[in-house]
Amino acid sequence: MMMPSIFGENLFDDFFDNSFRDYSGTQELMKTDVKENENDFEIDMSLPGVNKEDIKAELNDGYLTVSASTSNVKEDNDEKKRYVRRERYYGSCSRSFYVGDQVKQDEIKARYENGVLSLNIPKKEEKKTEVEQNNYIAIEG
Repeated sequence: MMMPSIFGENLFDDFFDNSFRDYSGTQELMKTDVKENENDFEIDMSLPGVNKEDIKAELNDGYLTVSASTSNVKEDNDEKKRYVRRERYYGSCSRSFYVGDQVKQDEIKARYENGVLSLNIPKKEEKKTEVEQNNYIAIEG
């Protein structure tokens, strides 16, 4: 028998919480904070459990792409052991941010510490492309 929701919440929300919805483990990877300062942008990205060597940041056509991969899976050949639940993530993921065509690769500073990738990107004014305007002469008659 279905029970009505109470105060806008489903009665079964506690039973089927978020941990059952995302088996990939990616819900904590690559959560990002972007802070705008006067002269630059600061990006802090959570990458828990990822080694520095497995993180790549690339600037291409004005897009900064950060990709990371991890493999926490260890071979376990003991047939008597069975996993009841497995939540540790392994695989790869990436995110892209448009930073503009004026930013150069050597101007971006990156640091990885305690599972957080920090990027510092200078603000650059976009060159405005001139739109060709037609200067027509009014014709009477």
